[in-house]
Amino acid sequence: MRYFDLHCDTIGECLSRGLPLRGNGLAVDLDRAGGLAPYVQCYAVWLPDELRGEAAFRHFCDAAGLLDREVTASGGELLRCRTPKDLDRVEARGCRGAVLTVENGSVLGGRLEHVQDLKDRGVAMLTLTWNGENELGRGVLSPGDTGLTPFGRQAVKALERAGIVVDVSHASPELFWDVAGLAERPIVASHSNAKAVCGHPRNLTKEQFLAIRDRGGLVGLNFFQSFLNDRPQEASREDVLRHAEYFLALGGEDTLAMGSDFDGAKLPADLPGVDGIPGLYQMFLDRGYPEALVEKLFYGNAARFFRRWGLGKESL
Repeated sequence: MRYFDLHCDTIGECLSRGLPLRGNGLAVDLDRAGGLAPYVQCYAVWLPDELRGEAAFRHFCDAAGLLDREVTASGGELLRCRTPKDLDRVEARGCRGAVLTVENGSVLGGRLEHVQDLKDRGVAMLTLTWNGENELGRGVLSPGDTGLTPFGRQAVKALERAGIVVDVSHASPELFWDVAGLAERPIVASHSNAKAVCGHPRNLTKEQFLAIRDRGGLVGLNFFQSFLNDRPQEASREDVLRHAEYFLALGGEDTLAMGSDFDGAKLPADLPGVDGIPGLYQMFLDRGYPEALVEKLFYGNAARFFRRWGLGKESL
């Protein structure tokens, strides 16, 4: 089966623990992905809120360098996806693709020129905030009622000009709506679920989902227990289906994708890592969803979107 995942924190875990992408014992371990072909993973470089300025940008460079080394060491089994043609090669070979993303706009260090630096390193998507505040604006768990800062507004426009997708997972409600009103390209919530199903503040309201849908964006289903179920200890892959059903009922057939949050989240026991994806796929089929739809959710929607918006084909 084909699988495209909008978010994991694996490359940061590998950097901090001195691990490779193969045989690492993590949720995303290339040795555990044998049932997935092709398999495209967005590897997010996560930056904690306390890491700021040039130190944040240097940390990104370290993680991006590790991903480059892992691609080289793979002997062609893992390909960096920077362009639509790269994605074509991954599909033709049935191998693994790596898309570089960043989680936290603090990576810019308050400098717009770093947007081009990210583009030059092949970054396809940037999550504007993590849970706190940075130079761009306020994250969802930070107190207050503010959204984008003046610098944040400049950064959104610069990211769009560079062809880097704007990701609003972790955004405060005010920041979300500021971005929705400002952006000229589709926006993404790479790893966010439905607040109507689980009330965590990180999840999306109906209105937020519709705003992303109507702009041609994507929403990736998150496997974090606390975002799946109001009783996190009871979370299971059944909850992934519940969130999917809610979004599909809102007309999300072309909007919904997967954004596991592997290696950045506490996961359900029946979805412990990438080797659990075939079972999740089969569960959708067993519940009567047409395979053509399930394939879109697990691969097609994300591949179509990134071919147009995230891999260098379209820019302003």
